[in-house]
Amino acid sequence: MDDWWAQLKSEWLLLLFAALALALALLDPHPLANYRRWLQVPTLAGLLGLMLAIQGIRDSGLVQHAAGALVARVHSLRALGLLLVTSTALLATVLTNDVSLFLIVPLTLAIGAISNLPVARMAVLEALAVNAGSTLSPIGNPQNLLLWQHSQSPFLHFVLAMLPAAAVLFALVAALALAWLPKGRAELHPAQVDGHPVAMPLAIASLLALVLMVLAMEHGHALAGALALAAAYALAARHVLGRIDWLLLATFAAIFLGLGHFAELPLVQHGLDQLALDRPLTLFASGIAISQIISNVPATVLLLDRAHDATALAVAVNVGGSGLAIGSLANLIALRLADQPHGLRLFHRVSVPFLLVSAPAVYLVWRWMG
Repeated sequence: MDDWWAQLKSEWLLLLFAALALALALLDPHPLANYRRWLQVPTLAGLLGLMLAIQGIRDSGLVQHAAGALVARVHSLRALGLLLVTSTALLATVLTNDVSLFLIVPLTLAIGAISNLPVARMAVLEALAVNAGSTLSPIGNPQNLLLWQHSQSPFLHFVLAMLPAAAVLFALVAALALAWLPKGRAELHPAQVDGHPVAMPLAIASLLALVLMVLAMEHGHALAGALALAAAYALAARHVLGRIDWLLLATFAAIFLGLGHFAELPLVQHGLDQLALDRPLTLFASGIAISQIISNVPATVLLLDRAHDATALAVAVNVGGSGLAIGSLANLIALRLADQPHGLRLFHRVSVPFLLVSAPAVYLVWRWMG
């Protein structure tokens, strides 16, 4: 109990947003239905299902095996880092940003455990890469899915409209990876390679669970899918449940409640009414700025009915995913999965300048090509 309490006290993000949610509930009470809506149960359930499947894959030894094989074949640290960054971005276009991170970050950690790959730097790069890759696809992240459905534009039309922004963001991430990662060779430490055989039944079952969970999320059955996976692991591999980061789920619940309530405060709504969102530059700047305060998915919901151009809003909130860590929930997932000392400080040292460079670059290219 003492260990649990000590760990809870270190969860400053959880405590901060839990305090915000509680304060707003006391000062501005709402019907219970609003709190259920702000909690975003399908999103939380989807995260739980993904965490269960990926933990099962990690416990099977499959990730460690893949890490050893990859390091043995890629000899340059920069080439290895660029391969991981590119894989993260590509996966995010088809499997959504959070699924991409749940696959790549554990692989990166496993590679870091048996080599000299700088894991903390890779976690930052992968967070930026997943935002860049998911920008391109209507199903790459929640804000794109919402805006694609709202605009009712064809799939390919949306992709082409987002291509300039996604290309600029990825080019900047790739350039950062090449400049920031060390020049040396990827050195494999054989003594640290996990020599245990892969538990294939658990690996295959967990890979299948991951696919089924993604399909459940795509078709609006995230809660049922997560409950089914939890029951299956409780029966067949109970140790997986014990290794889940439950405080991460609690943190996201607090963020959803606190920011969801904050975004609907009359003062916030009145401030938005004063913005000239019919101007492309104003909408672009507003989407980025609001994303830095309440994250890009709530920012999208907040601006959706006020924005006259869904594509412009999509570009803005995707660019706004970098900068402060709260700009995108994918940033928080990447940092939490990597769990590196001073990871948040390192992220901001890189991500804030990245936003200052990428925002004008994306806007100029997007307007020129549009």
